[in-house]
This record gives sequence, structure tokens and C-alpha cells, in this order.
Amino acid sequence: MKRALLVCASVATLAGCDPRTPEPSAANDKKPAAVASATASAAVTAQAAPVAPTPPPRKVPGRPTATVAAAPDDPIKAQWSLADATKGLSGSGALTATLETDMGALSCKLYEDKAPVTVANFVGLARGTRPWKSPAGKWEKKPAYDGTTFHRIIKGFMIQGGDAKGTGTGEPGYVIPDEIWADGVHDRAGLLCMANRGPNTNGAQFFITDASAPHLDNNYTIFGECSPEEVVHKIASAEVRGDRAASPPKIKSVKISRAK
Repeated sequence: MKRALLVCASVATLAGCDPRTPEPSAANDKKPAAVASATASAAVTAQAAPVAPTPPPRKVPGRPTATVAAAPDDPIKAQWSLADATKGLSGSGALTATLETDMGALSCKLYEDKAPVTVANFVGLARGTRPWKSPAGKWEKKPAYDGTTFHRIIKGFMIQGGDAKGTGTGEPGYVIPDEIWADGVHDRAGLLCMANRGPNTNGAQFFITDASAPHLDNNYTIFGECSPEEVVHKIASAEVRGDRAASPPKIKSVKISRAK
């Protein structure tokens, strides 16, 4: 079972202007001296009002990537690299995953420089080149994410998918380690992260943040960023029963490409 954590969302208030306010003119710019003096004093007071300082960016120290044991029956004995995962892709630019869902498309830039083990795993599963164990218990080489769902949704927090079982209990038959890189903070919506059941137990399931989630810092691998945010918010607004989608949004396909 994947760990769930809660976050709070803030609400911004907008102030408007009265459309009936007349435009400035030479006539109404001529104020009595007392009024002009009071206006100038108010302006000075306003300028002197304290301004709340901008909080410094959050800092997260990176840590060495752990070594995890290969699953005994893993056909490749956990020997899987980014070169293996991207073999045959044309181009040499940014690595991107395009998630086609029934609620819109998401384009996710993958952080291959920050989380190469995680990206290699995700790309291999998406392309069907990294063997994984199906819910029937058979090792397969086929796209692992096509036809799956966002089975777990918490609006204002995250949307979670990538489970072939669709229940939140599915795993690919092996685990990969966390990759906690320096200053990798969950500070906005659209961050692509690995779900897990504890340290160094990542597999196939992933989530995309729907807002800032600072309590996740230093515990979950961030390996990409997805846009547009509007699609993330739309999926996060799906009807739920508890944290389970009543009618889970479907991931039609995940396609991997490189920019030229």
C-alpha cells in the first residue's frame, strides 16, 4: 500500500477597481494645499510600510543512491541503464514522456541528469523494453502503462497511477532505489515523482503533484515535470470515493521521445 500524506492549499484574494472612477484631468488635478499635503503625507506613509520578506527557497541535501538487491527471478538481474532504455530513439535533446489520457495530454520533461536510474526504469517500462511482472505473475516485455489509470486522487495534493492492477498494490516484480538529488523539492504542481511503500521500494507506480507538498521532500524521487497544469488539475478534480477515483481517468498511452 502506498503512503498517503495530506497537504493544505492556500487561497488568493483579488481586489478590483471601481469602473466609475473618472479619468484624471487638468481640472481635478488642482487640489487645495491642505489636501495636497495630506496626499503627499499618505504617500510617504505608504512607502514606509513594512513589506513581508520573500521566504528563501527550500533546501534539500542530496544523498547517495543506495544499492538494492535484484529480484531472484528478474530476467535481467536489475542490469538496466539509461542507454538501454533509450536505445533506438532518434534525436539528442530533452527526453520527454507524453501521457495521453482521456482528460487531455500531458507532456513530461524527464530529469535524466538528476534521476537517471528512475528515468531509465520509467522509460523502459513505458516502451516495453524493460521486463516486468504482470499481475498474472508472468514476466512481460510490453508497454506497462498503456491502458492503466490514475487510481488514486487527492485534489490539492496529487494524482497517482502506473499500477497494472489498478488497485494501488501492483508492483513490477522488482524495486529500484530512491534518487534524492540536491534541492529536489516538491514545491509546485506538475512534478512527476515515484510512489513507494518505504525507502528504496520504487517500482512502476508514479504520481504527479497537484500543488506544493513540502512534507514529501527528501522522501520521494522527483524525476520530471509535466504540463499543462490545467490537465493535472482537471484529473485531480475527478469524482472520488475517499482517495479512489469513482471512474478512474485512463492513461491511454505513454510515448517516449527525444527533441532533435
